[in-house]
Amino acid sequence: MNLSYFIAKRISFKRTGGFTGTIHRIAVASVAIGLAITMISFMILGGFQNEISNKVFSFTGHFQSMKFVSGNAFEESPISTNADFFQNYQNLEFIKHVQVFAHKPGLLKGDEEVEGVLMKGVGPDFDSLSFKPSIIKGRFIQFSDSAASNEIVLSKKIANKLLLDVGDRVTMYFVQEPPRFRRLEIVGIYETFLENFDDKILLGDIQTIRNLNAWTPDQVGGFEIFVDDPSQLDSYAEPLYDFLDFDLKLIKVTEKYMEIFDWLLLLNNNVYVFLSLILFVAAFNMVSILFILIMERTQMIGVLKAIGAKNAQIRRIFVWNGVRIISRGLLIGNAIGIGFGLLQDQFRIIPLDSENYYMSFVPIDWNWPVFLFLNLTVLIVTTLVLFIPAMLISNIKPIKAIRFD
Repeated sequence: MNLSYFIAKRISFKRTGGFTGTIHRIAVASVAIGLAITMISFMILGGFQNEISNKVFSFTGHFQSMKFVSGNAFEESPISTNADFFQNYQNLEFIKHVQVFAHKPGLLKGDEEVEGVLMKGVGPDFDSLSFKPSIIKGRFIQFSDSAASNEIVLSKKIANKLLLDVGDRVTMYFVQEPPRFRRLEIVGIYETFLENFDDKILLGDIQTIRNLNAWTPDQVGGFEIFVDDPSQLDSYAEPLYDFLDFDLKLIKVTEKYMEIFDWLLLLNNNVYVFLSLILFVAAFNMVSILFILIMERTQMIGVLKAIGAKNAQIRRIFVWNGVRIISRGLLIGNAIGIGFGLLQDQFRIIPLDSENYYMSFVPIDWNWPVFLFLNLTVLIVTTLVLFIPAMLISNIKPIKAIRFD
């Protein structure tokens, strides 16, 4: 029988009352609340980062490839879908999907207002399933094999400026020589809450841009590349670049929209500081509480020493007691954190102001390796600090301890 563990169980808060029981419960609560809050912070941070990243990637892919020399600041020089890369990209196992695109600037005219916009031409290969969560009204474009579709998907911000809605027909004047225009029908309205897209971009048929630019049916402005693991973009970049045709450049979307992704990375610092503070508070609480428990059990320590117990055995009693407290705190903390995550993920009970937070509810990310790391970190750090107050036991004299009141 493990004597130290047996005694630790006998003096646990279930078998004691009054002040000692209250101290045990405070210790359990401090560990549980600290872990729960840290888990919730990582859930929300991860959900926020994933939500923003997915909005960007659904609009642009993970990589973009186009010619080194573009037509102007807004348009691309044409490349052919007969390029070796587009015909053979399936040979790279990490590529999940490739779609074509092209851009064309112009002026969109409503009934009363005119707005400068950038049409992004896409084709039937556009990943509309990933983009679907951003469509808040209407539907996506339906493409035709025989002619260019006159359907467009407009951002909510542009639609509000021009007082437009789904079903309205508008005129878009394209910037070129000679100027040309097209009558277009709004079939959907999207909202990403990101100014890079909502302020200026509408989605249309790439065939419209081909007709305006006098391109052949196989010509496009560039390729958008989706990979299977967005966290591995750096390692995918080199083999992908080597696989491209000699006249094509590769742009990593995280670098193209650096201001968005650097901001998301910067948010990590807040959570790491928060985690450090929680660990410090939890460790300080455990040290303080163990000091109190040792003082409360001074007479017991004296009796044990008097009957021959060694300092190491007595220290293990209080360390085991602390570990039991920490374990209960971790169990309750996980229940609170995961319970909150489930409620928010299923029912979205906490809303957000989309104008300030780029989404209408608090998102949740289920990152189980991070949760395991948090549990292990709290367990290891708080267990190690238990040995600090336990070292005082070797300085306690049996006679004085027995007489201690």
